Amino acid sequence: MSASRPNILWLCTDQQRFDTIRAFGTEGIHTPNLDRLCSDGVAFTRAYCQSPVCTPSRASFLTGRYPRTTRCRQNGQQIPADELLLPRIFADHGYRCGLAGKLHLAPCSDARIEARIDDGYHDFWWSHHPQPDWGNANAYTAWLNEKGLTWDELYERPPSGSAYWKNGIPAEHHQTTWCAEMAVKFIHENARVPWFFSFNCFAPHHPFDPPQEYRERYDPAEMPLPKSRPGELENKPRFQKLDAEWAHNAPGEFHSGAMTDADRRETIAAYRAMCEHIDHEVGRVLHALDETGQRENTLVIFLSDHGEMLGDHGLWFKGPHFYEEAIRVPLIMRWPGQFQAGHQVDGLVELIDLAPTLLEAAAIPAPADRLQGKSLTPHLTGETDPRHHRDAVFSEYYNSWTHSDAYATMLRTKTEKVVIYHGTGEGELYDLENDPDEFDNLWNVPSESTRRARMVERCFDASVFSLDPSPPRVGPF
Repeated sequence: MSASRPNILWLCTDQQRFDTIRAFGTEGIHTPNLDRLCSDGVAFTRAYCQSPVCTPSRASFLTGRYPRTTRCRQNGQQIPADELLLPRIFADHGYRCGLAGKLHLAPCSDARIEARIDDGYHDFWWSHHPQPDWGNANAYTAWLNEKGLTWDELYERPPSGSAYWKNGIPAEHHQTTWCAEMAVKFIHENARVPWFFSFNCFAPHHPFDPPQEYRERYDPAEMPLPKSRPGELENKPRFQKLDAEWAHNAPGEFHSGAMTDADRRETIAAYRAMCEHIDHEVGRVLHALDETGQRENTLVIFLSDHGEMLGDHGLWFKGPHFYEEAIRVPLIMRWPGQFQAGHQVDGLVELIDLAPTLLEAAAIPAPADRLQGKSLTPHLTGETDPRHHRDAVFSEYYNSWTHSDAYATMLRTKTEKVVIYHGTGEGELYDLENDPDEFDNLWNVPSESTRRARMVERCFDASVFSLDPSPPRVGPF
């Protein structure tokens, strides 16, 4: 691999599930730019986040460390100042680093502006979400105000949709569009220096409110209904029963238990429309690489921090849930001439594997006493079996968002999955070969006791092996 110090373009969406890209086999969605990125790069079909909610997942993949290791295990926690973020490492090696949109490594609610550690970003256009909760400290709000516009005014103009989805702000004034404009600006202004840029739009995170012009492209009648079986939650953990009635177990917010099939189809149409809008803006950013002559020396990554249940198993949004829809995310990487174009990797991958991969691509020494990921380089260059990267993937939830008593760990192999809800006696166990949609929970099935004991042991082993490798041992005793 060349040591030519590639630019790093990191495209990160929020709450986008794996099956939202046409090239990954999903009919009924239009994503030409991401499809082209797949054909020009490497697509990872089994990439898993290390937590099914924002902050712990983002802290994890930006450090290459598990949530328990970063100590940033919950939404609302501040990432410790001694954690070393990838943009900080790249900045220390001569890269110009920038961000547009969400970071979410610290609290940013109740008008609280996100506090930063020494993150390495030189250009920091922060906008956790599009609502104007922080005045002009939200860079997107400032952008609208410079145009003589306000988010409230724009949001009220389109006709409302329903209790579950809305027609949102027109595309030309949308936060996703603004993120793309800032990325294009950064790419044009830094064509002569190596750079690292984070495009972090809030979409397709709920509320489901795409621009109306995108929403009208999707006929709800053509949308599939969510995957569920009558009565399946009777044998599932209580957290799922609660969230199936009200998303996030928050009465008054999103009454999932009262939805009709028409509501479900309309909401799925709105979500897919948000994903198509993202695809369009990604295309604009990729075009900026072409027009500035930086395509060949830019390593592009596209991923999401976690998935979205979207009604599957009766659940919406996220929470202490480890279904494939919640933790399996899209992951595409492209570096022309260095990565194998049109290659597909089906082996199990964790998002912490990105940190050592990017550092290796830029010939930057990795802090070996900190990183816990396993480089993807042999897959990107086609030098190893694409069917295998890890024996298992591991994900965590420790009172991370909803349900303060939810402490869970998940381990997934190629053929099995176990989820342990610690301190409750509850869990989930799935035979993924015979039940790939995870309908039949085998946790309490007597004939599956041996399988359960084996998988619980493997999950416990994973929790031990994910302990912080630092500080390094410096002597024999």
